[in-house]
Amino acid sequence: MKMPLMGVINLIHEADEMASLTANRCLATVPFGGRYRLIDFVLSSMVNSGIPRVAVFAHTKYRSLVDHLGSGSNWDLHRKPGGLFVLPPSFEDQTDYGKGDLYHFFRNRDFFARSPAEYVVISRSHMVCNVDFTKVLEQHRESGADITAVCSREPEGLPGLARKARVNEAGRIVEMQDHFGRLNTDVVSMEMYLLSRELLLDLVETSLAQGRDHFVRHAILSRLQQLRVHAYMHEGVLGVVNNIAAYYRHSMELLQPDVWHELFNRPGKIYTKVKDEPPTHYRTGANVSHSLVANGCDIEGTVTNSILFRGVKVGPGAVVRNSIVMQNGVIGAGGVLDNCILDKEVEIRPAQQLRGALDLPFLAVKRKVI
Repeated sequence: MKMPLMGVINLIHEADEMASLTANRCLATVPFGGRYRLIDFVLSSMVNSGIPRVAVFAHTKYRSLVDHLGSGSNWDLHRKPGGLFVLPPSFEDQTDYGKGDLYHFFRNRDFFARSPAEYVVISRSHMVCNVDFTKVLEQHRESGADITAVCSREPEGLPGLARKARVNEAGRIVEMQDHFGRLNTDVVSMEMYLLSRELLLDLVETSLAQGRDHFVRHAILSRLQQLRVHAYMHEGVLGVVNNIAAYYRHSMELLQPDVWHELFNRPGKIYTKVKDEPPTHYRTGANVSHSLVANGCDIEGTVTNSILFRGVKVGPGAVVRNSIVMQNGVIGAGGVLDNCILDKEVEIRPAQQLRGALDLPFLAVKRKVI
């Protein structure tokens, strides 16, 4: 009996304008929401949809990716048959790194050929959402589409870089533009595509034979007239997180209880790497309001409208406001943060004050001492 779905999380040439947040890590492992990484959302969605076999096509700076995913046990993917496969680039020389993702797909065609799954879900890692792919598959079969693209209507727009699509009354995508296109539509592609395994392998070989090596741009967009590409409209929370403005905005949105509950619980839970740390210690003088605080923190000062990752220390008299402090950050006594993003293990010395703006938060690089 064939498994209906297999998953691919494609990290090849992801659109990335995250500045120092991706200087030493790939976009997929950027910390988000106090204890998660960006890849956790699509990976959890696949697992919750009953997908037992997931491949992650790594590209560059993937040491933290391998460390975070491990054996896949935190997502119940340490199994046989199936499981989690991290497939690093098999490029023969440095010039191959500039080639498109179809080249990487071709190099790993045996992975697809040996899978018993009938359909493949191909996704990027930077979509913060919670998707039930079984419903996408159900619509795919009912519509008779060749490819189903998961999309979302965003009338107010999004700060992240995203493709826009035009959909006709029958639900078919008739036009789609790249990230910097000017298509006048409120439909945003979530970079998630469902198609049959046989069609995928055919598109890979045909496109490469024509000298074209990008999955979406060449295999799909150039064939919108020939292939029936339909849109599945996702109605839940969506964050396209691939630049600093989007990262800050969608992180702050998590402080809204309805957004947090929907994103992390519907239609399934979001899982991440488990770390055994003690509960947060709220010392005498601590004043915390409207914030997300992970375990292992030590707080003596004031935290307002902020997100603290694991192990953050806030000294006496310190104020953290409208800010994101990643793992093991230290805010010295009397220090002030306002509209800031601190990467992991940043230390703010006593009495130092850092202030950014809502549309341009101050960003401190990993392990910096200020």
